[in-house]
Amino acid sequence: MAILFYPEILVAIFLCLLFLCHLRCNKSRTITNWPVVGMLPGLLQNASNVHEYVTWLLKQNGGTFEFKGPWFTNMTFMVTSDHMNIHHMFSKNFSNYTKGQKFQEIFDVLGDGIFNSDSDSWTCQRKLLHTVLKDKKFKLFFEQFVKGKVEKSLIPVLDHVSSFGIEVDLQDIFQRFTFDTACLVVLGFDPNCLSIEFPDVSHAKAFDQLEECLLYRHIVPESCWKLQRWLQIGIEKKLSSAWKIFDQFIYKCISSRQEELSQSKAPKTEEENFDLLTAFGEQAEEIGGIIKSDKFLRDTALNLMVAGRDTISAGLTWLFWIVATHPHVEAKILEEIKEHLLDNGKSKDFNIDEIGKLVYLHGVICESLRLYPPVPFEHKCSVQFDILPSGHSIKPNTTMLCSLYSMGRMESIWGQDYMDFKPERWISERGRILHTPSFKFIAFNAGPRTCIGKDIAFIQLKIIASAIIWNYHVHVVEGHPVSPSISILLHMKHGLKVRISKRNV
Repeated sequence: MAILFYPEILVAIFLCLLFLCHLRCNKSRTITNWPVVGMLPGLLQNASNVHEYVTWLLKQNGGTFEFKGPWFTNMTFMVTSDHMNIHHMFSKNFSNYTKGQKFQEIFDVLGDGIFNSDSDSWTCQRKLLHTVLKDKKFKLFFEQFVKGKVEKSLIPVLDHVSSFGIEVDLQDIFQRFTFDTACLVVLGFDPNCLSIEFPDVSHAKAFDQLEECLLYRHIVPESCWKLQRWLQIGIEKKLSSAWKIFDQFIYKCISSRQEELSQSKAPKTEEENFDLLTAFGEQAEEIGGIIKSDKFLRDTALNLMVAGRDTISAGLTWLFWIVATHPHVEAKILEEIKEHLLDNGKSKDFNIDEIGKLVYLHGVICESLRLYPPVPFEHKCSVQFDILPSGHSIKPNTTMLCSLYSMGRMESIWGQDYMDFKPERWISERGRILHTPSFKFIAFNAGPRTCIGKDIAFIQLKIIASAIIWNYHVHVVEGHPVSPSISILLHMKHGLKVRISKRNV
């Protein structure tokens, strides 16, 4: 037990005692750099509202400030929402700002996947992902798959809850739907989480648990969570358990898929029997620098599922809350759907090109993502000394935390009406989608790491949103509290309780 005599562990124990005393005081938004404990007490005291708290601090400090952690804990980092700093780090001086070792330690569950990778490994994986996602076979499969899944899975559940007047958590529906779609697209397996029975699925719950536990590693000293991981207690014990459950699920899917493909003699069509993991396995042999193995497939699968499941479900949840609370927005979307997706008053078999004509819906989605980005913050780590456009000096190995949530609430970026929900800010006078630089609208990252799946995400969001809005009216349950959850993804803390009524169309 010699580990208990490390200075950082003693400090961590002291911090816990100090924080318990500090909680007796009234909450305050001010942040004080205390001797020994730094700014940690203020952060912990406002942890339940961390995104708004960080936004307030950034506004008070001109868009960038240095968070001083406790002594001996390696918890000091620079926080920014300055779009010129973002442009500098993500594009102009991209090579100097990597994910870094600290990010990889916090997100160790992601393994060596693309989100955790830097340098040659990242370059190879991005090239591989680009090759697969731009393939005609995948695009054809994806379009037909999403429409089919909406018709065969989502619509029957919404019909059921609307016909019985059932109060339902729309966030849970979206998470079940996107978990099913992510599993099917990535692994070739449909767990059928979304059905009128709303079954409990252990690996889906494990996926949620992983995300909740990972945020904990951001708001306590590294020594604390590493000690808990070593002792297998508290949050870290929950994380390890969830990790084990989900790994068992992924490896089983990989094994089953490989066996299925080895035994299949029938040739595959472009629409059938496609999954990203198989495509990745086939392409990996053709791209140098990637070692094909079950672990590579596991890491790839998990990274793709994080990208394809929770970002979409979180985006949909906030989008439908906004539509439900802005009747004029809902009315304009309905008019646009009627104009472009109907034939003699009936829904037609539309394609991607016709979905692209939903310009106002595109603006609604962008505006929702601006205010409620599914990934609320980004990590970077400096390699060499640098000076940001804001004038802040950055030492080597400095952790940079970029608040995407705060960026959507900055007058310097969006003007005085930054808190107004205005889809029109994304539409030109000629009725076309306006281009906004990615370093201002960073929901899909920026620079060389810009999300390759951005276009696919918009297609999926538009197909799902247009199908639901045209067929149903969503009523948020009166008095239901709406606030961001404390997680690495911007879910709703209490879900989105709604009643759904079918439209007479």
